[in-house]
Parts: sequence; structure tokens; C-alpha cells
Amino acid sequence: MLETSARLLRLLSLLQAHREWSGAELAERLAVTPRTVRRDVDRLRALGYPVHASPGTGGGYQLGVGAELPPLLLDDDEAIAVAVGLRTAAGQGIEGIGETSVRALTKLEQVLPHRLRRRVGALTAYTVPMLRAERADAVDPSLLSELAGLCRDAEQLRFAYRDHEGAATRRSVEPHRLVCSERRWYLVAWDLDRADWRTFRVDRITPAPPHGPRFVPREPPADDLAAYVSQGVSTHVYAAQAVVRLLVPLAEAAQHISPTTGTLEAETESTCILRTGAGGVDVMVIHVVLLGLEFEVLEPVELTEALRTARDRMTRALGRAGTDARPRTADGADRTPGTPSGSAAAP
Repeated sequence: MLETSARLLRLLSLLQAHREWSGAELAERLAVTPRTVRRDVDRLRALGYPVHASPGTGGGYQLGVGAELPPLLLDDDEAIAVAVGLRTAAGQGIEGIGETSVRALTKLEQVLPHRLRRRVGALTAYTVPMLRAERADAVDPSLLSELAGLCRDAEQLRFAYRDHEGAATRRSVEPHRLVCSERRWYLVAWDLDRADWRTFRVDRITPAPPHGPRFVPREPPADDLAAYVSQGVSTHVYAAQAVVRLLVPLAEAAQHISPTTGTLEAETESTCILRTGAGGVDVMVIHVVLLGLEFEVLEPVELTEALRTARDRMTRALGRAGTDARPRTADGADRTPGTPSGSAAAP
């Protein structure tokens, strides 16, 4: 009986993957016969789980949805993954998500078996999150839900929008997708007044309902919308733009450069290309130098000239420091050249 109950839980876990399984696939996963699978499916139905079956060679089993569906089941690895996700959710730029995540984690612990409760409890007790304080640009979760629903239902959105200087405009768009970075959320939408795709920071959006009407979704501006938004917020929005070859592998460069500060693409096994932007060429000099990586400027020529100017200025500064600076002892007193460390200088 215990073996049968464990198998039912395993079967339910497979069905909750929200895909259709053939009887043969389930039998192979559970190491039983297709006849046993059919009996187990009947047991699940008797327990109130709406398991749908489609006949024929291409048919299979799928777990349906409904108001009477019993609680979701998680295996060990899934429960730990959910707990880790809840612990780290507070840093994702959503207002109040930290407190909400703690409440959800508490509820999760209450329904877990003892062995998993100990593991998740240890994770909670012995993890110290280094989280940001509540930010002014944090997004209201209800706004994210509203925008996601409009994207799903293909309904037009009207809203007031503040640009980076605080100027307000009224916009009417066809929302397509939400894109999140490690710090901010963005809405990719077709701007009806400008007849072009635009990217909007969600924390600057104030909806002005009613929404609608419905629309036929357009082809998106790019297959990879994450890269599209990254290029827009890190490069195209700035007056000065540059293409730089980094003399390190892509994986190493990605540790220094976030998607909101530049886009990376592999060139060879030991080099990659960075596309980035800044408010001006002089600012770009500081930006690329402070990356701490070996690089080669591909464009623009103005950046190369600005680097030469900065190099010459620093060389002159170092030259002056070499002639004017005098060595000092550990306590900060001047040391006369030739005087051993720790010895008093002659009066």
C-alpha cells in the first residue's frame, strides 16, 4: 500500500508538469505497466484530481484545472528551489515583495514534511540576505499583474509616463512583453502615436483606464527581447556610443558588465565585443577604463583620441608626482632620502 501511495504521488508530480504524457511514457517513468498507469489514473480521479485522457495513438494523459483541484505537490528538489526563490525575491525591484516572500515561505514550511521542513528551516535561519533598502523605483506588484494581463489579452494600454527628466506625457500603446533585469522592469510595446516600438520603465508608468480595445499582436521587434531591451537602455539611449573589443572570453566579461550597462557578444574563444553608451566621450573613457579589462576601441575614432588625451594627462600627472612626492614613514612623517626606515632624520 505504501508503495502504491508513493507511486501515486510520483504520478501526480509528473502530471503537474502541465504537459501531456502518453501511457507508455508514464509507465516507463514509473517502472510499471501501462495497465497499472490506467488504474493509478482512476485512483487519482477518485481523489478529486481531474486527469483528462485523449484516445488514439497520439493521445495521452494531462492534469486539468478546476476550482476543486487539491493542493499542489512539490518533490524535494522543487520545494528547496521554491524556498531559495522566495529568499532571493526581495532584490528584484518589486515593492513590498520581501515581506510577501517571507509570508509565503512561512506557509510553505508549515505544509512540508518534517525532513524538508528542517532543510528549508536551515536555509532560512542560516542565510543572511544582503538586500537593498526599499527603492524609490520599486514597482507595485499589482501594476506588474495589470500589465501582464494586458499583454496576455492583447488590450491597448493608456498611461501617463515620466521620462528621466521628470517630464510627463500621455501614451497609448499595444503592450507586448514585460522584461526584467536584476534591478528594473521594462514594458516593450508598440507606440500608437509614434508608430514604432518603444521600451518603457514600468516604475514610471501610471495607467489611465479604461483599457482596450483588443488588438491583433504584431511581430515583435526582435526574437531576443532581453537583448533588445538591454541594447536600448545601455546604448541607444545615450548620445555617445562605442564598440569595444574586450580581450577576455565572453563569460569573464559578463562578470563585469550587466545587461543594463552594455551588450556582449562572443567573437573568438578569447575575445568578445562590447556595445555600450554614455553621456559623452569623456564619460565613456572613464566607463571603459574602469571595467578593469584589456580592450581595443573599434569605434568611434573620437573615443580613441579621448583615450590618448587622458593618457597624456595622466602621464604628466604621474611625472609631477614623481618629482614632488617625498617618501614618508609609517607614522606619516617625511623621510629624508637615504634615511633607513624607523630612523630619525637629522635635524
